[in-house]
Amino acid sequence: MSERSVSKSREQKRWYSVLAPEQFDRQELGETLAEEPQQVVGRTITTTLDELTGDSNANNTKLTFKITDVGSDSAYTEFIKYELTRDYLRSLVRRGASKVEASITVLTTDDYRIRVQPVALTTKKADRSQEKAIRRVMIDKVHAAAEERTFEAFVDAIVDGNLSSAIYGDAKEIYPLRRVEVQKLTLEARPREVAAEEEASVDVDADEVAVDE
Repeated sequence: MSERSVSKSREQKRWYSVLAPEQFDRQELGETLAEEPQQVVGRTITTTLDELTGDSNANNTKLTFKITDVGSDSAYTEFIKYELTRDYLRSLVRRGASKVEASITVLTTDDYRIRVQPVALTTKKADRSQEKAIRRVMIDKVHAAAEERTFEAFVDAIVDGNLSSAIYGDAKEIYPLRRVEVQKLTLEARPREVAAEEEASVDVDADEVAVDE
């Protein structure tokens, strides 16, 4: 492609400001370039929590957003992932101590299905039964949090550290802990997707009953 063609192609494109959801005060996350508005939908953008909050202690947390709608010159997003950086996670691990992890899938009160991956770091090496008990606390606390929170409120509980603190408070009674973190949260399905899956499941069950009869 000639330089003139490239220049003309760029002239036909326009920049869209990518905005965070209302939960994050519609802050600008960046810009994206496209010829048509529909080309922007579905794109993702990742930033760090400190860039959104100004808290320099939050630079180890990455947030990912997905563009779902486009206006005249703005692209609107939904939150889809929370994740701690690999460097930060590695820095938490200590030789001679235990690292207890869990992966838990739950539904929030407004029917968002999310996968939550907490991690607990002990001060010294715990035995297998203690690790199992700590993992049980993680699972129970995550389920309890989902049962009483919307998706937005659940995300807030992780970003604010409230869920990690709740896990820490109970799990430290089992074995001394150095730290508890939620290392990752991923949005797996939205309410309409969950409803469609449930409807499909009901249809399959009905077909199986009909066959049995």
